[in-house]
Amino acid sequence: MSKTINVLFLAAEADPFVKVGGLGDVAGSLPRALRSLSNDDVKLDVRLVLPYHPVVKAEGLRPLGMFSMPRGDSEVGVEAFETTLNGMPVYFINGDPIRSNGSVYSLDAKLDAEKYSFFSLAALALQKQINWFADIVHANDWHTALSIYGSLSKRWEEGARHVAGVLTLHNLPFMGPDVSGIVENYGIKLAQTDLPEWARVMPLPLGLWASDAIVAVSPTYGTEILTQEYGCGLDEFLQLRRDTISGVLNGIDVDSFNPADDAALGMNFDINTLEKRTANKGLLQDKLGFARDPGIPLLAMVSRMDVQKGVDLAFAALKSMKSVNFQAIILGTGDPKLEEAARSLHELFPDKIKVELRYDAGLARQIYAGSDMLLMPSRYEPCGLSQMIAMRYGCVPIVRAAGGLNDTVKQNETGFVFEKAHHMSLMAAIKAGIKVFSKHEQWQKMQFAGMAQDFSWENSARKYLELYQSLVK
Repeated sequence: MSKTINVLFLAAEADPFVKVGGLGDVAGSLPRALRSLSNDDVKLDVRLVLPYHPVVKAEGLRPLGMFSMPRGDSEVGVEAFETTLNGMPVYFINGDPIRSNGSVYSLDAKLDAEKYSFFSLAALALQKQINWFADIVHANDWHTALSIYGSLSKRWEEGARHVAGVLTLHNLPFMGPDVSGIVENYGIKLAQTDLPEWARVMPLPLGLWASDAIVAVSPTYGTEILTQEYGCGLDEFLQLRRDTISGVLNGIDVDSFNPADDAALGMNFDINTLEKRTANKGLLQDKLGFARDPGIPLLAMVSRMDVQKGVDLAFAALKSMKSVNFQAIILGTGDPKLEEAARSLHELFPDKIKVELRYDAGLARQIYAGSDMLLMPSRYEPCGLSQMIAMRYGCVPIVRAAGGLNDTVKQNETGFVFEKAHHMSLMAAIKAGIKVFSKHEQWQKMQFAGMAQDFSWENSARKYLELYQSLVK
């Protein structure tokens, strides 16, 4: 008889209901991949809980009713709704703290502090309403970290049974605002922790402190956060917890990101029909107003305009390559200063560098399928998905040896890896890439190696299943 493990999976966003960034991809894919691993020995009953943001798109929502939670001297109402996604129960939590904040993430820290504290604690209370109780609460980043702290607090206060807490760390620097007054208003006491004093009132550190297992989104990031450079002031605390820290690489949705049947492409292809890929390069060159020439290396950046992403390093490297014959497309939006720098780069090299300052998922797929090399010179990159997608589409990544980039790209085998966060190091890697690009057979071998990599969610889910089993023992 199979053992059932109940997992309450919380996130701020999840595709296809609401997606702002990479977390939306993870929370939309991982819970379903976990459920599909159920077998004769173990059944994983994973249920996803999301805030009912005003921007959520969800069909067939069924109201589950209303309940209230004490807040200060009064109460706050909670509305719960249910739907399914490929057979997986998905719950939405609503209430005034969520309604009063239109976007998924607000620029107003106070609004987000109230919203996500309310959501995290209401998601725990939901279990009683649906008469289903988690063995594991799995939270993601600061927005839902308080669910783990709240669950532990409930155990102390009410003698509730042990529920294991798993916190997946997608981005350590974003720890959330001061929530001390808010959680105490909801009847949760702040414990005397061994966190640094400044961190004792922030959701992510509190969740890290209360969790049974901390999962970084790549093995390299799991070791990087123990260092002063990447630990954001929590490195000493995390070193004390190193036995509970592991790194599990995120996956990608290989059904969605599949060049064999991607509707955004002009010509579909796979590893066995790689020669068809050339048509996509020609179509992309036409679309961007470049000279249509398969022999000119076409470089690409599909990125948020952010210093973290090393966008400035890429601009400086391209600027230093006046005498090199290449074409480059930069797609993304973000920091206004970097957007302006991108425009200046185009003006400097109007025939060589094109810039599209917007979010365009369809164009991004055409870039992966038509470009020769993808630049990801990130200063830090907990996991990164673009390099995995690029390889699946036969585009060779040039990356810095940081976080998940270091774990997914193999030097001279599936891509090019450089160490130093400096434009000269990136430029040397680009030139190395262009040199190999000129050798057709060697280049094709790299493309084949990249396309053969298995970045499916099933691999990641298996590692989470092992972790869950060790925790419920």
